[in-house]
Amino acid sequence: MQKTILAFFLGFFLSAPAVHAQAARIKAPLSSSQPKLVVGVVIDQMRWDYLYKFQKNYSSGGFRRLLGEGYSFDNTLIPYTPTYTAAGHTCIYTGSVPAVHGIMGNNWFDRSQNKNVYCAEDETVNTVGSTSSAGKMSPRNMWSTTITDELRLSNNFQSKVIGIALKDRGAILPAGHSANAAYWFDDATGNMITSTYYMQDLPAWAKRFNDKKLPAKYMSQDWNTLYEKSRYTLSTADDKPYENNISGESSPTFPHRLSAITKNPNGAFRTTPGASSFTFDFAKAAVEAEKLGSGAFTDFLTVSISSTDYIGHTFGPNSIEAEDAYYRLDKDIADFLQYLDGTLGKGNYLLFLTADHGVAHVPAFLAEHNIPGGTFDDGAIMREINEAIKNDFGIPNVLQNGQNYQFYINRKAVSASNKSMAEIKRSIISMLMEKPFIVNAFETDKISTVTLPQPQREMMTNGYNPVRSGDIMFTVKPGYFDGGEKGTTHGLWNPYDAHIPNVWFGWGIKHGNTYRETYMTDIAPTVAALLNIQMPNGNVGKALLEVLP
Repeated sequence: MQKTILAFFLGFFLSAPAVHAQAARIKAPLSSSQPKLVVGVVIDQMRWDYLYKFQKNYSSGGFRRLLGEGYSFDNTLIPYTPTYTAAGHTCIYTGSVPAVHGIMGNNWFDRSQNKNVYCAEDETVNTVGSTSSAGKMSPRNMWSTTITDELRLSNNFQSKVIGIALKDRGAILPAGHSANAAYWFDDATGNMITSTYYMQDLPAWAKRFNDKKLPAKYMSQDWNTLYEKSRYTLSTADDKPYENNISGESSPTFPHRLSAITKNPNGAFRTTPGASSFTFDFAKAAVEAEKLGSGAFTDFLTVSISSTDYIGHTFGPNSIEAEDAYYRLDKDIADFLQYLDGTLGKGNYLLFLTADHGVAHVPAFLAEHNIPGGTFDDGAIMREINEAIKNDFGIPNVLQNGQNYQFYINRKAVSASNKSMAEIKRSIISMLMEKPFIVNAFETDKISTVTLPQPQREMMTNGYNPVRSGDIMFTVKPGYFDGGEKGTTHGLWNPYDAHIPNVWFGWGIKHGNTYRETYMTDIAPTVAALLNIQMPNGNVGKALLEVLP
């Protein structure tokens, strides 16, 4: 596995400034030595095994085409923890890890502000395309450049870069600091929106797209299985008590009466396959209106499919809903590839498909088959520890925050108490170790001295950042996670969370596959090598030689 890079890169944090004005595009013909367009497709929460598990019912033009004509790295792993959406998207496009690029997870606790911070929040910008606050976002919390930034830098910002996703973080972080635009979904209006970080007004084509009110049209079509239910032999029964409901529904079973949802239908829309189709609809509109792939330099389109994550969290990976979502996604991908073929020409675009993380099975589902697993509440653990420390040391609320399988100690309160920080840490660790599902607990800045299996040590070190990480970290038994009794989640080092697809297709890519161990962080330097441009400035990955000329 890649070597730990924390010490080497401590002084290497660099953020490129936002570029608000689009540079004039040179009209000279594009060199045949470069693809017209690079398309990065990230399927949120796609476990690697979905490539093959559902293959029997996939069409010939989607995942099967990618595998049949492209190159698949079938042993690609995430080299850090925690395995969450924001960190995953950032690592794919920076070729780096949280220790360097600073995106520790979707959220973290900021000691200097004494508050939780969301990965893309930015109070200095405003929403464009809606009056809601959903657009107060930017990439400013990310410390390093992305491969999309480096493409823009390589030709004096003459390449166009556009990021698209339902989730703001899935659009913003891949597009980088210098993107021409990033667009994401606003529940309040059902529109695709952006922020003043990128522009002061939506382009006319985006307004026309929003005027179609496609989310409402998709929600008017109830969700039933694409095929006869008898073909869904890879899923558990439809009605299970450990499945959640789509917001606005009272049952987790088919058919899902989406047309009957009246309370926040746009929020419910996220947990439907129609949201995947909608994202590709917007991507095609962007390619056409922005004339991506028709300029003098290679352009870059980042597309993140968020609906698969919402569906997976709600129903679990062994649900009929998850299986059906991938059959429908397969058709969306087939349609999108056909669109790119017709618009840019076969072989003229380079596409990679990967995921930001995987997902764990629902523990209650595992229990049905005598497989160990379970859930716990880190909030309850924090309250228990705080009460014990208050009784033993007289310090109230010694733990300020708990998330990402870490706890943040109120250092000022401990210092003011004149009590021993070392003794308090030992007490906290001792209490954590009493939990039957916790395997280890330790001070985060002492990871290198803790007895841990090598993969865990490297992943946790790569995910540790002294500015943004907590003081105490803990590990749990396989199959356990911080969550509720229904649905599931991700975030840990285990293969179900950290083994992801990594498929390359199109321009210059030969057919094949390998089970050589590769990493999420290898994607960005591979794009850099193919385009003959510089790697992102925090890159720690290595180019995938199998797809290089």
